[in-house]
Amino acid sequence: MPPRRLPAARTATDHGSVPLPRLPSHLVTLTGTTFVTWTGQRITAVALPLVALDQTGDAWTTGLVGGCAGLPLLTSGWWGRRLRPLLTSGRALAALLVAQALGLVLVPVAAATVGVGALVLCATGLVTGATSALLTPAQRALTADLAELPGHAPGTGARALAWQDLAHRVSMVFAPPLGAWLLVVWGTEPLLWWEAAAVLVAAGAMLTVPGVGPGPDAEARRGAAASANGPRSVRGGDDAHGPTLRPILRANPDLAAALALAAVGGVTWFAFALGLALLGADLGRPGELIAAGMAGYGVATVTGSLVAPAVVHRVPRMPAILTSWVMFGLAYLALPAAAPDLLAVGLVSAVGGITMPFGIAALNALVIDRTSGAARRAAFTAENVLHAGGASAGLLVGGGAHRCVRRGPRAGGHGRAAGGGGPGRRRLAPHPPHRGRPAGRTPQPRDAAVRLVTAAARSRRRVPVRDTRSSSSMGPGAMENAAAIPAARACASGSST
Repeated sequence: MPPRRLPAARTATDHGSVPLPRLPSHLVTLTGTTFVTWTGQRITAVALPLVALDQTGDAWTTGLVGGCAGLPLLTSGWWGRRLRPLLTSGRALAALLVAQALGLVLVPVAAATVGVGALVLCATGLVTGATSALLTPAQRALTADLAELPGHAPGTGARALAWQDLAHRVSMVFAPPLGAWLLVVWGTEPLLWWEAAAVLVAAGAMLTVPGVGPGPDAEARRGAAASANGPRSVRGGDDAHGPTLRPILRANPDLAAALALAAVGGVTWFAFALGLALLGADLGRPGELIAAGMAGYGVATVTGSLVAPAVVHRVPRMPAILTSWVMFGLAYLALPAAAPDLLAVGLVSAVGGITMPFGIAALNALVIDRTSGAARRAAFTAENVLHAGGASAGLLVGGGAHRCVRRGPRAGGHGRAAGGGGPGRRRLAPHPPHRGRPAGRTPQPRDAAVRLVTAAARSRRRVPVRDTRSSSSMGPGAMENAAAIPAARACASGSST
């Protein structure tokens, strides 16, 4: 059955005061599968490191999955160029989900047969990372393309992507604690089996989504879209493998600036995630500051994501993008002054995150307005690689930068590195001594992470059931620390902003 064809693209300026209709069923299906896959990826980030630790006994193997999953993401702009033109239908995306499910079951199958080793962990990371790197931008591009089919109101694509961003953020809030609880109840291997089954169900639902592709009227469609969107619009189908990113950005400097801001935001994400964790350790409140900051940021972004779909067609593109990053930058500057007050840290984080959904929705709408076809898929791939890859690089570089600053002759703790120590900044109190440690030995967050992860990994096989259940209260913290070891794995699932 030939796929339905795209009509002439519509711009976000044609909305007027038309009431917002309900999303078509196939766009609802895409949003639902987005929620399932994002939830699964976050649960995987909890379960896989513990499976590796339990099976191999070596802590370094917990990073293999994350490292191998991050490599396909960072290089997907190169190796995925030949595959992107094929990902224009629900069937193609369903095939990706099936491949992802097969990658997930590699670990439990190996655990039940030959045992989990470095080769199995690397294979799982590569398969799940490659499918995620292809699936996320392809799903966004297909959503935008389907929204331009006849009978859909203008701005439907931007609204659908805003709903998908809401699904992403909701999964950020509840999926890690859910994974930790299921890990205690089921264990690591059954959890991966159930996750693979959920991905296969999402693949079955994806088969109902229609496809889009070039037809006899493709050139007329691109010409009409170019006339509607202005001379700087870039349309797909320039060559067999789609256009490269450079001509797209050259023709759309505002889109290039928006993608550059997304990359910078990804690189500096460590100042929030890693910075609050280390600042809390310096102030003698390990885990409390990062919990308060993440809670405030999560509640604010989910609240903003609930509003964004209704107003995205009225929000000016570049002002919304700039405002979101400026507000987040101001939050960076205010956090050292707000610490160690947990309420103040939560409020500052909420203020910094409340505008982020509107900025992301505006960036997606800008991509939809300025591109289509292969150019649109390339732009969404660039957005995914620059932001998520930047977050991976930022976490890796940020940890080393913090360590170098602390070793410097004037280092006064992470608060000084993050802006503390200047005029009006208060000096951080030294960390109180800990019982059972030699004097001068400053406890590091990774020490607690290793102990908690080891205890959780042994709970299923070596600890009685009553002790396993009593340790469930510390499960989420252990899982979060285990998932934080491979930063690239978390970012491959798009976990930063």
